[in-house]
Amino acid sequence: MNLLERVEQALDTIRPYLETDGGNVSIEEITPDNVVKLKLLGTCANCSMSIMTFKAGLEQAIKKAVPEIVAVEAINLTDMNDPNAITPNQL
Repeated sequence: MNLLERVEQALDTIRPYLETDGGNVSIEEITPDNVVKLKLLGTCANCSMSIMTFKAGLEQAIKKAVPEIVAVEAINLTDMNDPNAITPNQL
């Protein structure tokens, strides 16, 4: 199984939770230096909880399942400075 398939498999463990709220995620790119770039889809794209979903869910699932991934980035994450953004340290 290649890197992309393994990352997809990790995301599949999280997708049911995203889909429950009308969202999803897609892999935009895996760079040569093993950085995964994700795009949040549907309601996840502009949800104030997207930072939380990304950090506590997607990033952790990928890094645990595919240890050679060095970083996970979302290309359209809610800005940390957005007044409506909910970050892990606020909970």
